[in-house]
Amino acid sequence: MATATMPDATGAAPGVMHPFELREILRQMLTVLESERHALAALDVDSIVGCTVRKNVLCGRLEDTGAHAVDEECRGLLDAARRLNETNRKVRNLIAANVSARLDALTGQPALYRANVDAARVRRLR
Repeated sequence: MATATMPDATGAAPGVMHPFELREILRQMLTVLESERHALAALDVDSIVGCTVRKNVLCGRLEDTGAHAVDEECRGLLDAARRLNETNRKVRNLIAANVSARLDALTGQPALYRANVDAARVRRLR
């Protein structure tokens, strides 16, 4: 038999996040994402790793948040966090592509994931 969760002093069930708590976490996430952007620009590996750890912690705090906690201000913060996270993801991918290109140029070999592209083209031509 399942037990009902008892409300706390504010009337909310345990684990339920209030909009003001969510806003604070989202503001912290934006700060971390902005720090990550600066760390990526500086290629500061220690800071990038630190930001990754902090983002993981904040995501853990957001894990059990329901849609009921999302108000208009939270939606704006969520949208800003999504955009900044997407920008950082693109920057990380560009850095990785640049590193791959430089490594390929040094070794004179194409990247491994490109090795089957020529074979696929030959098959299409037949």
